[in-house]
Amino acid sequence: MKTHAFSRIPFASLFSVLAALWVVHSRAATIEVAPAGNDSAAGTPAAPVRSLRVALDRARATKDVTTIVVRDGRYEQDVPLEISADDSRITIQAAPGARPVVSGGRRITGWKKDAAKPDLWHVSLPEVAAGGWYFHQLFVDGERVQRARTPDEGFFRTADRLGTNSPIALTFKPGDIRAEWASLPDARLVMLMKWTDLQLPIRSVDTTRNVAMLPGGPRDYWMDEKDARYWVENVPDALNAPGEWYLDRKTGELSFVAPAGVDPNKSQVVAPRIVTLLRISGSEKTRQAVSGVTLRGLTFAETDYDVPVDGVVSPQAAVPVRGAIRVEYAVDCTLVNCTLENLGGYALDLGRGAQRWHVSHCEIRGAGGGGIRIGEPGDRKPDEFTACRDHEILDSHLHRLGRIFAPACGIIVFQSGGNKILHNEINDLYYTAISVGWNWGYEETPCRGNVIAFNHLHDIGQGRLSDMGGIYTLGIQQGTILRNNLIHDVVSYDYGGWGLYPDEGSTGILLEDNVVYHCKSSGFHQHYGRENIVRNNIFAFNRENQLMRTRDEAHVSFYFTNNIVSFDSGNLLGSSWKNDRYVIDGNLYFDTRAGTDATKMKFADGTWAQWQARGHDKTSVIADPLFRNAAKRDFTLSPESPALKMGFRPIDLSTVGPRKAGN
Repeated sequence: MKTHAFSRIPFASLFSVLAALWVVHSRAATIEVAPAGNDSAAGTPAAPVRSLRVALDRARATKDVTTIVVRDGRYEQDVPLEISADDSRITIQAAPGARPVVSGGRRITGWKKDAAKPDLWHVSLPEVAAGGWYFHQLFVDGERVQRARTPDEGFFRTADRLGTNSPIALTFKPGDIRAEWASLPDARLVMLMKWTDLQLPIRSVDTTRNVAMLPGGPRDYWMDEKDARYWVENVPDALNAPGEWYLDRKTGELSFVAPAGVDPNKSQVVAPRIVTLLRISGSEKTRQAVSGVTLRGLTFAETDYDVPVDGVVSPQAAVPVRGAIRVEYAVDCTLVNCTLENLGGYALDLGRGAQRWHVSHCEIRGAGGGGIRIGEPGDRKPDEFTACRDHEILDSHLHRLGRIFAPACGIIVFQSGGNKILHNEINDLYYTAISVGWNWGYEETPCRGNVIAFNHLHDIGQGRLSDMGGIYTLGIQQGTILRNNLIHDVVSYDYGGWGLYPDEGSTGILLEDNVVYHCKSSGFHQHYGRENIVRNNIFAFNRENQLMRTRDEAHVSFYFTNNIVSFDSGNLLGSSWKNDRYVIDGNLYFDTRAGTDATKMKFADGTWAQWQARGHDKTSVIADPLFRNAAKRDFTLSPESPALKMGFRPIDLSTVGPRKAGN
C-alpha cells in the first residue's frame, strides 16, 4: 500500500497545514492606486500603482478576490476601462475619506488671452488639427459650458412647417441662418419638436427663398410642429457670450469666452476624449457573465457623445443615446455611493443580460442624456441569459438631466421586469422622470412586475418638450405597481404635462397612494389601456384638467376609486369620457371655486346629477377634504376630513425620496 506524505504528519499538525493552505488560497488581495504611484510598483499602500488599467490587469492575473483601493485624485482615461467575466468578484472602491474621479476627459492648459478681446482665450490642440480628436462638450470647474450658439437666449422659430419630406426643407425668417454655415461640417442646427429633438448639419442655405436644407426628415406627420423652436450652435459668429466656446476642427484652435473673474489657466477646464468610460461585459457567445463586481465611492465624469455625420434625431426617451457605463451580461453587481456627473449620454446603461444589479445612494447629475437605461427596446422574447431584469435602483438623486438630448428620461425601463425603483429623487429634466415599458398596444412583453414607489419626482419638463409624465407607462405590465410617489410641477411646452400617465396599451397596473399636484395638463391621464386600478391617490391643484381619458375602447379602461381630487382651475374631466367603459366611484371631489355646491361643477359635458345617472360616482361626495395646509403643499388630512370617513387611507410621505445610508 502506497503511503502519502500527509499520513506521516500528526493530526494536529495536518490541521494547521490545511488551515494555512485555505487561508493562502482564499485571502483577498488588495491593490492600491494613487495618481503619484508607479505602474511598476507592487501596488501596496507603501508602493501604489498609478493607473486603474494596470490595477485591473494585476487583479485579472490573480485568482484571489481582489479589492482595488483608489486614493484621491483624477484618473484620466483615453480608452474605456474594461471589466470582463475574468474579473468577477472584483471590488473597486475609494480609499477611506477619498473621492477619486475617473474621468473620460483631459485637462486643457496653456490658454492665452486674445490680443483684442481680454475676455476671449485661445489654446492650440494639435491632436484636433491632426484628426485624432474632436469633442462636443467642455467643462469648466465641474460645470458644462455652452458651445457657441445663436440666439444666445431663447430660440429661432420656423417660418413654415417642415412637412414629411427628406431632406428637410426648413423655412427660416430673414437673417436667422447664414449661407456660410453650410460650409462648416461641425455646425449643428438643434430643433425641439414635441417629444423629440433634432441635431443636424446644415447642408445648404438659400438666402433668396430663406430655405435651409437639412439631412433626414421628420419620421411621421405627428412629429411636425408649427413655429418649431431651434437654435444653431458651434459657429464662430456666435462666440460672443460669457461661458461660450468654439472648436475649429481644421486649425485645432479652442476658443473660450471667460465669464468675469474666470481665468482658464487657474480653473479646471476639461474636454472629453471618450464616450464610454467603463464597459462591464460578459460574453453571449460563451454564455459567461460577469458577476459580483462592486463599485463603491467613485466619481465617474466627463465623457462625450456621438454625433454621426448626418446628425441625430433623438426620439422619445432619446433611445439612440447609450450610457457612459455600459453593462451587458453582468449579474449580481453593486454600484453604491458613487457619483456620475457631466457625462455625454445616459449615465448608467444596464443592457442585455444585466441582472440583479443593486444601485443605491448614488448621485447622477449633469448628464447630456438621462440617468439610467434598463433593458433594450427590441428584446421582447429574451432567454434566461440575455434577459435584463430584477434590478434595484434605490435612494439616489438624479438631476440636471437631458442637457444635450432633451427627450432623455430620468430612468427608462424598456423590455425588463422585476425591477424595484424605490426612494429616489428625480428633478430638473426636460422629459419624463420614470418611464416603464416599450410597447404600443396589447402585445405581451417581459416588462412586468416592476415596482415604482416612494420616489420624489418634480420640476419635470420645464416647458421644453411636450407629451410627458412624472411616471409614464406603455403596454401590458401585469404586476407593475406605482405606489407612494410624490409627483409635482410637470410642465410641458404645449400639451401633455401629466403626473401619472398610462399611455398606449398600459394594462394591469396598480396606481395607489400617490400624491400628484401642480401639473400643467392633468394629474392623471390614460390615453388608452385596460383594467388599470387607480385608488387612494390625491390629485390636487393641477392646472388645465384634473383627470383625462383619451380613447374610448370596448373594454374597461380603469377602476378609479377612493381618490381625492381637489382643484381651483381648469376642468375636472378632460378629453373623452363618452362610452362609459370605466368604473369610477367612491371618490371625493372639491372645486374651490364652487365649494360644496354640486350644481356648479361640471362632469364631462354634464351635471353631477347627469353623471350619476350614467352610473358613475354614485357613492362619491363633493366636499372639502380639509388638507392641513394646501397653500404650503401639505396635503395631510385633518382628523375631521370627510375622506377619512369614506375609508381613504392617509398617505405617508415621510420616507419619500432618498433615505440615509443604513436605513
